[in-house]
Amino acid sequence: MNEPLRIAVLDGDGIGPEVVPAALSVAERALQRQGVGLQTVRLPFGATAIDSHGVPVPGSTLDALADFDLWLVGPHDSASYPAELRYPAPGAVMRKQFGLFANLRPARAVAGVEATTGDIDVLIVRENSEGLYADRNMAVGSGEFMPTPDVALSVGLITRVATERIAIEAFEAARRRRGHVTVVHKANVLRMTTGLFRDVCLQVGERYPDVRVDTEHVDAMAALLVRRPGDFDVVVTENLFGDILSDLAAELSGSLGLAPSLNSSAERAMAQAVHGAAPDIAGRDIANPVATIASAAMLLRWHGERSATSSVLRAADAIDGAVAHVLADGVLTADLGGSASTTEFTAAVIGAL
Repeated sequence: MNEPLRIAVLDGDGIGPEVVPAALSVAERALQRQGVGLQTVRLPFGATAIDSHGVPVPGSTLDALADFDLWLVGPHDSASYPAELRYPAPGAVMRKQFGLFANLRPARAVAGVEATTGDIDVLIVRENSEGLYADRNMAVGSGEFMPTPDVALSVGLITRVATERIAIEAFEAARRRRGHVTVVHKANVLRMTTGLFRDVCLQVGERYPDVRVDTEHVDAMAALLVRRPGDFDVVVTENLFGDILSDLAAELSGSLGLAPSLNSSAERAMAQAVHGAAPDIAGRDIANPVATIASAAMLLRWHGERSATSSVLRAADAIDGAVAHVLADGVLTADLGGSASTTEFTAAVIGAL
C-alpha cells in the first residue's frame, strides 16, 4: 500500500458533524480501492471549540493545521456565536493565516437532478485574499469605516501580485478543462481597481496562447450564465463578484447542496462546501452530503495533480463518478426532491465505488 494521505478534519457547526464524516468515509473507501491509506486528525473548530477553548479557531488548531497540506472543513455558524466572537469568521481566520488565495468553485449540471440550465459546466476561480471584501484588505482591522453614524465607507483592494497569481490558477485550470478563460470585471465603473484586475489577467493570458480569453462585465456575466452558460469554461474574477456568481452558477446547476469548493495556496488546500451550517436541519440525518463529498474529491485531485500521484487522482475521479451514478439512479436527499437520508445517500455512494 502507498504512503497514507494525511488530512486534518474540522467538523464545524450545524450539519457539519454529519456531512464531513460522510465525505471522509467516501474518500477513505475510494483511496482504499486504489491502495492508499488515510490518516485523519480531528481539530477543535467552531461552536464546540468555543465551549472547550473560548474561541472558534484556537491557537492550537492553527498550530496543528500548519503540519497538514490537506484539510477537510465543515461549515461554521458564526451568527450563533457570542457577539464578540462573530468577527472575523473562522474561515477567514484560516484563509488569512495560511494565505489561501484561490477559491475554486465548479458548477455542473448532473443527470438525475433538475437544473435550471442543463448545459452548465463552469469553474469559478475567485481571488480570495483582497477585492471588495472588507475583512481581507487591511493589515489591521477592516476595510469598512463609519466617520459618522450616518456615513459608511468601504475600501476595495486590487494588487498586481494577487491578480497575477489567481490569473495563473485560472489559465492552468483552463488547460486541464476546455481551454477558455473569461475575465469578469466592472471596469466601466470601477476603472482603476477592477480595471487593473482585467488588464493583469489579460497580460497573464498572453503567456497561454493555447487558451482562448475574453472579458465580461459582472452584470452581463450574471445574465449570460442564465442565457447561455455552455459558452463558458473557466471564469476568473475578484472576491465579491466570485462569491455572487458562484452561488448563481450552483443554483443554475441544480442546487447549492451540490456545490463544492476548494481554498488553496501553493502549499496547502482546504476543502469546504459552499453551503452554510443549516442549523434548522442539524442532527436529523436529512442533510445533503454531495457538496462536501465533492469538495473532498477536489481536495484529492489537488493533491494528486501536485504530487503526480495517479492513484489519488483515480480516487478523486471515482468519487465524482460514484456521486453522478447515485444521483442519476434517483437516490436523492430531500432538498433535491427525494427521500434518502444522509446516511442512505452516503452508503449508496460507497456502494457505487
